Amino acid sequence: MRPIRLATLGALGALALGTCFSHTAAAQQPAAPSGPTATLDAIRARGTLICGVNAGLAGFSQPDSQGNWRGFDVDFCRAVSAAIFGDPSKVRYVPTTTQSRFTALQSGEVDILSRNTTWSMSRDTSLGLDFEGITFYDGQGFMVKTSTGVKTAKELDGATICVQPGTTTEQNLTDWARSNNIRFTPVVIERLEELVAAYVAGRCDAFTTDVSGLAGTRSAQSNPADHTILPDVISKEPLGPSIRHGDQRFGDIVRWVHFAMITAEELGVTSANVDSMANDPRPDVQRLVGKTGDLGQMVGLPANWAVNVIKRVGNYGEVFDRNLTPIGIQRGPNALWNKGGLQYAPPMR
Repeated sequence: MRPIRLATLGALGALALGTCFSHTAAAQQPAAPSGPTATLDAIRARGTLICGVNAGLAGFSQPDSQGNWRGFDVDFCRAVSAAIFGDPSKVRYVPTTTQSRFTALQSGEVDILSRNTTWSMSRDTSLGLDFEGITFYDGQGFMVKTSTGVKTAKELDGATICVQPGTTTEQNLTDWARSNNIRFTPVVIERLEELVAAYVAGRCDAFTTDVSGLAGTRSAQSNPADHTILPDVISKEPLGPSIRHGDQRFGDIVRWVHFAMITAEELGVTSANVDSMANDPRPDVQRLVGKTGDLGQMVGLPANWAVNVIKRVGNYGEVFDRNLTPIGIQRGPNALWNKGGLQYAPPMR
C-alpha cells in the first residue's frame, strides 16, 4: 500500500474553524400564503417560477459567462416553467448553499428546490417539505489526487477528508468510517468552491460528496486526469426536487413533469419530433401529446402542457445527454427501466 501525504494540522485548524457563510438573496420574497394551491397561484400571479439551485456545480446548475443558468437541475425548473407558462424562460434562479437551501424553501423565498438534494426520511417528514420524485439516482464517493496512488476508500485510514456541513454526506462519512474502523479528520467548509480549493491545494487528502458532484468538480479542473474518483460508493443518494408540504396542486405538476419527460424518452418522443408525433397512432403517445384524454385538465394545465415541456426543454434522455454526458457521467441507474436502469414513470392515463 502506498501511503498518502497528510495535510498539516495548522492548515486544517484554520479551515475547520473558518466561518460558514449564510445565503442572502438579492431580493427576498415574502413567505408564500398557506393552502394547497397557494404556491401555484402565486407563481401564476407573479408570472415567474422562483427556483432554488446550487450556486455552482458543473453539469447540474452553473451560470455561464453571460450569466445564463445551465445544467440538469436548471433544466428541470425550465421544464416546470414550460408546463405552467408554455415558456421555459420564465424562471428566476436563486443560488443556495447546503445550509440555506431548506430555509429558502420553507420561508417562501423560492417556490421549488432543484438542487442535487437527497430525499431522506428526516427531510421528508420533519422539515415541512415534499419531495416530488427522483430525478437522479446517485451515491456518495471519494476523490483523491491521482498522484497519491490510492485505489480504494479503505486506504484513507488516517486521512483528512473535505466535506460540506448540513449534508447527508457528512453523516454518511461518519457512519461509514465507524463501520469500517477508519480513522479520519474532517475538514468542514460550507461553500463548495472553498472546499474544492482546499482539496486542490492539498489541505485535505480526499474530497467526498455524491459521485455526480465529484464528476462535476473533476471536469472543472485544469487537468481532470490529476484526480481520481474511487470506485467505492458508500450510500444511496436519491436526488430530486422538493416543494413545501401542503402544496398538492403544485406538487402534482412538478411530479408529472418529471414523469412526462421519462415517458417521452420511453416512447421515442423528442424535442425534434414531438410535433410530428401528433400523428402517431399509439394511445400512450396520443395521451402524452394531448390529442386524447384529459391529462392536462387533471393537473390544471392546457392539453399541450407535455408538448411544451418536451419541445422546449427535451425528454429525460435529452436533458441528461446535454448536461451530464459531457462531464463523463454515464446513465447507469438513471437509464430507463427497460434498459437496465431505475428511471420509471407510472402510466400516464
